[in-house]
Amino acid sequence: MEELTIRPAEEQDILSLYHLMTQYIVDFYKKPEPNGAELKDLIQHLLDHPDSGLQFVAELEGEIVGFATLYYTFSTLQVKRAAILNDLFVADGARGQRVGEQLFEKCLNHIRENEFAYMTWETAKDNYIAQSLYNKMGGRQSDWIVYEIK
Repeated sequence: MEELTIRPAEEQDILSLYHLMTQYIVDFYKKPEPNGAELKDLIQHLLDHPDSGLQFVAELEGEIVGFATLYYTFSTLQVKRAAILNDLFVADGARGQRVGEQLFEKCLNHIRENEFAYMTWETAKDNYIAQSLYNKMGGRQSDWIVYEIK
């Protein structure tokens, strides 16, 4: 079996992350291609400001094949920091090899080791593959209803 490494993103990962994140946005979510400079700035922001969040990358045989993005916030009810797992994505060619599970576990271990109140995340109602992963990993649907406004 090929060697998989899950680690925090580093400066040298920016271009690989940019390509994977573009694939995630355009191919997976069918959204317009993001402004390249803005997307690279977002990746750089997380590297420069680790207090705002963190990206983990999944590296298989020297190639970045997946990523997970945590953004940090706070829980007033628990008087602790909390994390939002905003993205978890694995490239097509690396799916079925437990890459998503290992990225999720890395995020979960990170918030537990750093004594965060919790980690939350969302997935599309029709993303049954992701829901299966999250159920398998011990996640449960929240009692809270998510609203949004644009």
